[in-house]
Amino acid sequence: MRRVDLHAYPGTAEWIASQGRYVEPLGRYWKKEWTPRTEEEVVADFRAHGIEALLVAFDIESVTGAPPCTSAYVAGMRDRHPGTFAGAWGAVDPLRGVQAIEEARRAVAEHRVLGFHFHPIMGRYSVDDPRFRPLFGAISALGVPVLVDVGTTGMGAGMPGGDGAVLRHAHPQAIDALAAAFPGLTVVAAHPGWPWVEEMTAVALHKGNVYWELSGWAPKHFPASLKTDIRGRLQDKIMFGSDYPSLPLDRLLREWDELGFSAEIMDKVFHANAERVLGLPARAARPAGGADRGAAGQGGADKGGGADTGGAVRDGSAPGGPEESGRIAAEARKQR
Repeated sequence: MRRVDLHAYPGTAEWIASQGRYVEPLGRYWKKEWTPRTEEEVVADFRAHGIEALLVAFDIESVTGAPPCTSAYVAGMRDRHPGTFAGAWGAVDPLRGVQAIEEARRAVAEHRVLGFHFHPIMGRYSVDDPRFRPLFGAISALGVPVLVDVGTTGMGAGMPGGDGAVLRHAHPQAIDALAAAFPGLTVVAAHPGWPWVEEMTAVALHKGNVYWELSGWAPKHFPASLKTDIRGRLQDKIMFGSDYPSLPLDRLLREWDELGFSAEIMDKVFHANAERVLGLPARAARPAGGADRGAAGQGGADKGGGADTGGAVRDGSAPGGPEESGRIAAEARKQR
């Protein structure tokens, strides 16, 4: 069975540096040594577990002054290892205003990012803040999705006052409001959303343009209600994510298997929903002999959607809802 990981960080020195003063607290939170790996080690880890990962950029420079792990960086890593990384999520800081919009357009056009990742708690913002409507309108018009962290985080955990971070910035209500304001924008909630799992379930069920990946948690700790909903009413909404390198890949795969879901449900969670929602090709081409070769030639969603999406745009949202938005972006990618 194909395994697509929606939420994997590079794990390298550049990514570690982007966390600034939170490196040591994160190590304590995860009870492991929080040290960088080489790019080759990261690639080998994913290949050993048969996982195609979507890399995630990270940018909280406005808060910490730390150098971001940029859209260009994750795109470069994707291009160096096309058989291992099926795409890359870019990152823009909403606090940069007009500059963020320009960066988003450039990331799609030049770096072919799949979409954009947002970490509201550590970025010190909520995605439903009216100030950011121009940014999300621009992203929606580009025809690419967003990946938004929901629920608590290990960053700042245990520090006095959480180092100023506010948990409510990552409440599911913010995703609900964002999805309502931009019905043509595909929104993927990242992580189970604890302690608001039931609230996140309600949002995913109510908003047709909201989906959900469950990275950053050991599956055996999923609430009973979530396990029931994965095999039932959420089966077309849920996708696999790791939050690499937070949890060992072998543990995640083992515990997903131990949940006892049918092959049909596992196919949806591990690849079919991602292929449908994000426009990923049915199977990323793996070079003969198993080695990654070349920096180009990727198909599918990681080509971005830099062409004009066409049609009228109202309040910055692409017309026709998430399925139509995905179709338009896919057509634009074919023309690139």
